[in-house]
Amino acid sequence: MTERRKVAVVAGVGTGIGAALARRFAKAGYAVAMLARNRDALDALSREIDGTRGYPCDVGSRDSVTQAFAAIRNELGEVEALLYNAGSGVFGDVESITPEQFEASWRVNAYGALLCAREVIPAMKAAAGGSIIFTGATASRRGVPRTAAFAPAKAAQRSLAESMARSLWPSGIHVSLIIVDGAVDLARTRQAMPDKPDGYFVKPSAVAETAFQLTCQDRSAWSFEVEARPFAEHW
Repeated sequence: MTERRKVAVVAGVGTGIGAALARRFAKAGYAVAMLARNRDALDALSREIDGTRGYPCDVGSRDSVTQAFAAIRNELGEVEALLYNAGSGVFGDVESITPEQFEASWRVNAYGALLCAREVIPAMKAAAGGSIIFTGATASRRGVPRTAAFAPAKAAQRSLAESMARSLWPSGIHVSLIIVDGAVDLARTRQAMPDKPDGYFVKPSAVAETAFQLTCQDRSAWSFEVEARPFAEHW
């Protein structure tokens, strides 16, 4: 009888950290479910990365999340690792953003995190184990003029993660947060910052490795908040 593979869900898969997370966990032998709104992009990635399967999902929609996770449980099994990487990059000051943009940022970064977490917690509790990892940002700690929508949403996500960790660690569920402090190495960021050296950028694969190592930590020395920044970043 073939042993069932562990299941990981990466919520918010694009060309950067999300795709890197899918690659790293698939390499470790997980069956990886990838969530994103763009079906074509998911199909392309699933063809590229062995051991992955795409599930179109809008994390800001309760019905969409419910349907996606029902399909994952039916096709792959219960989830052992949830990597919540969905994020909204609405930038502007308090006078230039719209209330709709503020709400959309909160829905993706915080509300969607709650919806996805609630889908996996019952099975993790029953198994007395599992990992829930959030991709956070420095903006969760401070608001600057252009993050009037983004910073409050990331702060809500960080507070949710901390509350979850205090509640769920005793049940064996390792909840943690990776604070990404720096420009992620993507084609569009390279194009926008052509004068920056390699050391200025955060490698998606390195963040994915940090996430994977969090799932391997001994329960006697779990980490909650881990910072990931390139050596050239000023902090």
